[in-house]
Amino acid sequence: MNRISRRHFIYKSVVGTGSLLLFPHFSSPAFRDTGEYIVTDTEYGKLRGIRESGVNIFRGIPYAGYVSGNRRFRWPASLKPWAGILNALQLGPPAIQPPNQTYGINEPEPAEDCLVLNIWTPGNDTMKRPVMFYNHGGGFNTGSGGSAAQDGANLARFFDVVVVQSNHRLGLMGYLYLDEIAGEEYKGSGNMGMLDIITALEWVHNNIEHFGGDPDNVMIFGESGGGAKTSCLYAMPDASPYFSKASIESGPGIMMNERDMANRTTRMVLKELNISPRKWRKLLEVPLNDLLTIQIRLPETALKETAGNPEKMSKGIGAAGLGRFGPVVDGVILPGHPFYPAAPEISRDKTLITGWNEDEYTFFGMVSGEKEAFNLDFQGLKSKLAVQYGERTDEIVKAYREARPEASASDIFVAISSFTRMGMGSIEIAEKKYAQKGAPVFLYNFGYKSEVKIPGTDYSLGTPHIMDIQFKFYNLVDEKGNSRTPGNSMGGARPERILASKNFAELWSSFAKTGVPEAEGQPHWPEYNTIDRPVMRIDSECEVIYDRFRLERKYFM
Repeated sequence: MNRISRRHFIYKSVVGTGSLLLFPHFSSPAFRDTGEYIVTDTEYGKLRGIRESGVNIFRGIPYAGYVSGNRRFRWPASLKPWAGILNALQLGPPAIQPPNQTYGINEPEPAEDCLVLNIWTPGNDTMKRPVMFYNHGGGFNTGSGGSAAQDGANLARFFDVVVVQSNHRLGLMGYLYLDEIAGEEYKGSGNMGMLDIITALEWVHNNIEHFGGDPDNVMIFGESGGGAKTSCLYAMPDASPYFSKASIESGPGIMMNERDMANRTTRMVLKELNISPRKWRKLLEVPLNDLLTIQIRLPETALKETAGNPEKMSKGIGAAGLGRFGPVVDGVILPGHPFYPAAPEISRDKTLITGWNEDEYTFFGMVSGEKEAFNLDFQGLKSKLAVQYGERTDEIVKAYREARPEASASDIFVAISSFTRMGMGSIEIAEKKYAQKGAPVFLYNFGYKSEVKIPGTDYSLGTPHIMDIQFKFYNLVDEKGNSRTPGNSMGGARPERILASKNFAELWSSFAKTGVPEAEGQPHWPEYNTIDRPVMRIDSECEVIYDRFRLERKYFM
């Protein structure tokens, strides 16, 4: 099967006879050196950033000490004050991860000591703007806070907010569960990546006033793996003091790894390294490349050990599983699953947005090389669905064809696959949050349709996974508000895309400001409830649709 890597797709796709860049070109102030330098205070010392087109930008700010050497798999060392002025002009290193998985401009190579953050602000003043703290995607294994698509300058520039993004430990380095073999000083080891984010949130709380931000008005949000991270933060006592609202986007984190599964994974790692559990300290001496090699091959090892039985690998856990790394429900740092069996009580009074993209599956099908999914007839549709739905398949297809008479077989397959992958969990989160009778929850569906064709097919991307990133950060326009070169985005070239992006960014930034998402000229977004189930469909013209997914709920929930 001809597969397209996630990175290759994100950057370049063959369309017709030419190349189409799917993320915009961003200039890098750190290397252009055409702006005015800005110096500001923090509790650790002075920082030098740069002002570009009305935005002050600080990159690679250390928010904690080292996590290498004797701090591997532990809480980071304390950050030490520095003398003089520390340059914050270029991105810091991403976390250790497989190669070619980060998308920042002039971004350094991944490194073990990676605890840095980036800030975009309209001014280092006393305005106390809302703070939008973004958790990057890439599951719990890849990505960084320096990706060009999620550059925070336009959100800060056009919507008067402060944007913050962090790098934090990932994969085996961030989630190796050692609590049961390594003693008290390694308690919480299975959640170090999440604790890094909490440490960054604490840094923001203590320092963001120097950047024109309000420490008491912080919104956490994230897409894909960043959505799952946000789900976890929403359920973590240590995070609770540092944010007031949240948004979980195309990454509903319902359940995480339990201790038994995490402990089995740890013992698999030790076995691969030929290290006895009693000699676990040898892990501190293992070269990073060796640890990364094991992280990459462990899922395949787990599959062999369980004879390919997915139940033995995951027990219904979506974010991790045997041989994989992600947050651990350890009873302390993460007291319970984020949204199972109910929404976390600790965030009862924190308002929430959750939702997904209408055509999530087109991205996943494309990067896995499943071209046949985009050229189905109805018999082929039934054959593909029967693998999972068996004797219910005919009834499901009949119901969809009646509800959507103009939909092709591929349209129906994409709709079902997108809903079961992301929509089902998003609705579950919304319904459990509503059941608390605390702060409101808002449910959305992003629906702007890209005309860009999936390589090798005549099928359009529609609203695929990850396309929302560029839209919500308003990165379809340049620093003057003019459209970037048409065709340089997976969002396509139609002018309506700019309106859809503006609506998305305005809804999110207004939510950050007041806890109520609204955009000029667009309909009022009602709070979600289980009576009429309102959903905001985000597009160039937004629409509130009531009980939009009743068909999906009937068959899949």
